[in-house]
Amino acid sequence: MPEPQPHLPLAGLLVITLEQAIAAPLCTRHLADFGARVIKIEPPGQGDFTRHYDEVVHGLAAHFVWVSRGKESLTLDLKSEAGNALLHRLLVDADVLVSNLGPGAVDRLGLGAEELAERYPRLITATISGYGTGGTLDHKRAYDLLAQAEAGSCAITGWPGQPAKPGIPIADVGTAMYAYSSILAALYDRERTGRGTAIAVSLFDTVIEFMGYALNHARHSGHDQPPNGLSSPSVAPYGAYPTSDGHTVVLGTTNDGEWRRLAGRMLGRDDLAADSRYAHNAGRLAHRAELDEQISAWCSARPLAEVQAAADAAGIGNARYNMPSEVVTHPHLASRDRWRDVDSPVGPIPALLPPPVVAGWEPRMGAIPGLGAHTDQILAELGFSLDEVDDLRRGGVV
Repeated sequence: MPEPQPHLPLAGLLVITLEQAIAAPLCTRHLADFGARVIKIEPPGQGDFTRHYDEVVHGLAAHFVWVSRGKESLTLDLKSEAGNALLHRLLVDADVLVSNLGPGAVDRLGLGAEELAERYPRLITATISGYGTGGTLDHKRAYDLLAQAEAGSCAITGWPGQPAKPGIPIADVGTAMYAYSSILAALYDRERTGRGTAIAVSLFDTVIEFMGYALNHARHSGHDQPPNGLSSPSVAPYGAYPTSDGHTVVLGTTNDGEWRRLAGRMLGRDDLAADSRYAHNAGRLAHRAELDEQISAWCSARPLAEVQAAADAAGIGNARYNMPSEVVTHPHLASRDRWRDVDSPVGPIPALLPPPVVAGWEPRMGAIPGLGAHTDQILAELGFSLDEVDDLRRGGVV
């Protein structure tokens, strides 16, 4: 068993996870970062399919490395009677069960939320699905792109006639965070009631929540706002502009005062600041193209550093457009000591700390597990002898 982490808030918590892909694994990785013991159940031989997406991280897959640190890997054939029985032996002492298997899979395995609640009243279950249950789509398999397309986020990304999936898998990541926060709330509730609860989160509902502004606008205006690339359909000016030294600066205004500062103090164009056509956001949206032309001309005559210095002096939000390879060496990450090395089957691998910075809590940042690396250890904890483990392995159970 891993060494206890008494200084972390989730120390002593046992999480069993039937996970694959991103949503459930990212949820449980955050639980592990803050001290929970997370046992990842994987099919014998193959394991989580994201282990095999690529070999870019010294032979390991980039997706798997991202979401798998701090966990123990137990191989188990849950479709076998012996494997299913072993899972239930783990659930006796478990606090949380997380799953994101295909539609109907947990029910076919006898792991439905109602059944588990009767058998393990203190267990918290978190079931992640594509579309939830009870609707017209609940039978469908869903991945990030599919959920985003169905829920509309691809239609507000890209350019008119050229829709795009957001580069970040927002359906997976958002669902992970809703499951994570709901588990923490359920743990708090269990402290008061003594009982667990059943949590269900779907990728579709997550993206629908994230679509709040776009859906409100469409419902009450009666039309869809066209996507406009590196900009915003709701405020102007707000976008990306080339600089004279080959970079791109991103500038944002969110209110009338910021616009006047951008025009008057940053661009030195009091005439633009005083022009009644641009006084309010609705007017600036109507004249977005001509404003972008003026701002682009000013930025393209100056290097990035000068543009950003002028924006900072005027109190205008700004950023440099970076490629991922540039973000890896971003000085803001280095100066804040955001990188840590985590162990893995191929040696130490750099990983970013989780976003929350909490006084007195240093995230565990545990090792990335090899497939089945903890099987023998976990079965020994359950009372199996080496010979019995060998028999299970020969039978394909583990």
